[in-house]
Amino acid sequence: MATNTGLAIEARGLAKQFGDLVAVDHIDLDVPKSRIYGFLGPNGSGKSTTIRLLCGLLTPSSGTATVLGLQVPGDAAELKPRIGYMTQRFSLYGDLTVYENMEFIADIYALPRTRRNARIDELLEQYDLVAQRRQFAGTMSGGQRQRLALACAVLHKPELLLLDEPTSAVDPKSRRDFWTKLFELAHDGTTILVSTHYMDEAERCHRLAILDRGRKVADGSPAELQASTGMNIVEVLADDPVVAQSVLAGLPEVTSITQLGMRLRVLVPQAVQDPRELIDAALEKNRIPADISVVSASLEDVFVAVTQKRKAA
Repeated sequence: MATNTGLAIEARGLAKQFGDLVAVDHIDLDVPKSRIYGFLGPNGSGKSTTIRLLCGLLTPSSGTATVLGLQVPGDAAELKPRIGYMTQRFSLYGDLTVYENMEFIADIYALPRTRRNARIDELLEQYDLVAQRRQFAGTMSGGQRQRLALACAVLHKPELLLLDEPTSAVDPKSRRDFWTKLFELAHDGTTILVSTHYMDEAERCHRLAILDRGRKVADGSPAELQASTGMNIVEVLADDPVVAQSVLAGLPEVTSITQLGMRLRVLVPQAVQDPRELIDAALEKNRIPADISVVSASLEDVFVAVTQKRKAA
């Protein structure tokens, strides 16, 4: 495969099958260097399997992938020192202290002892773990464990950082602080591939792919995806949104309805003329008062639209 020097990851037709289960279904990827690229999708969409294929932990059933100019899985041994990998599940040792865990990771990556202590001290300061230096990892909070895991993943200064749903078990503030660190890493030249099922996190990515049942169903920047849903988004503010939803669900032109508090977000294909009038007429016929407006698509609207299209195909 010809390699684009501006890409950290290039994959074509990447697939993985476990018996009759197709976990990854012929995915093409172009991940630019020094950017945060997201995988957005529900559990079972193929996010984790794709990441494991890209770092050489799994052998693809078909397709090819080049990561940092190396073929995987063929060059996996050469690739591993150049990547960092952080799993969803905390995988460090709870009966070792913070410092001992970092020393262990430094041994794995053969970090020279002349630089090891200074690098660990630098990361303890950078990731706000100085006070936890001698604390056993198993006694730390979720946010502290997350910071420790990230510090260990970047200890050897990898060119590529692979993060598999890294914020699934932490509070909103810890998630926000974690993403601040990711932007700092990307700014300094690290390419980051992160999987998530949080819409607000996906919106932070420079670019993302939406995965559904092993297939890539959309790819682009969040703004590009929001502008290309092929749907009009009609927002309905009604005193009784449940009754309003039951009425609108009967319209053949309506693709999807999502309730957010007292508001409904109604997806109507752009081929339908005057979707606002369509919704207004249906509610007025059933004597349901409501404020109706056409609004911009959110990333959740994009996700619903592209997955609905696939179901209808």
